[in-house]
Amino acid sequence: MSKKVGIQGIKGSFHHLVVMDYYPNEVAVVEHMSFHELAEKLASNETNEAVMAIENSIAGSILPNYALIDEYNLSVIGEHYTPVNMNLMAVEGQEIKDIKKVFSHPMALLQCKEFFKKHPHIKLIEDADTAEAAKRISEEGKLKVAAVASPAAASMYGLEILAREIHTIKSNATRFLVLGTEMQKPNGEKLDKASLKFDLSSDRGSLVSVLNILRDSYLDMTKIQSLPIIDEPWKYSFFVDVTFERTQDFEKAIDVLKIMTEDLKILGIYKNKLS
Repeated sequence: MSKKVGIQGIKGSFHHLVVMDYYPNEVAVVEHMSFHELAEKLASNETNEAVMAIENSIAGSILPNYALIDEYNLSVIGEHYTPVNMNLMAVEGQEIKDIKKVFSHPMALLQCKEFFKKHPHIKLIEDADTAEAAKRISEEGKLKVAAVASPAAASMYGLEILAREIHTIKSNATRFLVLGTEMQKPNGEKLDKASLKFDLSSDRGSLVSVLNILRDSYLDMTKIQSLPIIDEPWKYSFFVDVTFERTQDFEKAIDVLKIMTEDLKILGIYKNKLS
């Protein structure tokens, strides 16, 4: 039986493209229209793994997704970076001047704001998913409306691309996490990146002390993100990504961090895709 992999959105979305790139063998793609549902179904073992966008090189982090990974005790077992390729698409036979409304995910619209400044006659409308917007326009055969989505979505749902690569920053990319319910095992592959979550006391310099431990243990911090702790005003959880050459350096740092932090959690140890 094929492995079930959950995605946010539908086939033709960027999450779907990541699945096709990441997995060497065919998998069964399970569509979810929200990140909350994606996490919930994985945690209840209705899917085996899931792909979740976590940050964009231009728009920044998707903060609620950090909280979902923590809330549902999910494990990061891999990562994948995919270039952003946004395209304006509509039912065949139209031109940009004919389009009155454009539907897409808010993140996609944000990444294309400079393009739409040149077309002020178009009203931008936020939607749940890039590919779902394309599919709906195609199925309804609507004129004067368009979607912003991937070339794969245009091909899959029979839409004509009116303008290609309309995203503002051409080097734009999105980082996706591959999630499971159990920690990744090496299986002969070098695992040299980890995602951590910890809380700190409000003592002065507590965060600096933690960062010094990472440095002194030869760990390279590639990401730090803070989120407020809901029931403890003015207190924060920190989500940190680190890379390392030697597993023993990482293990040494963890032993010290267990003493210095509150509620330390290893969210996952996996292969650094940028190494």
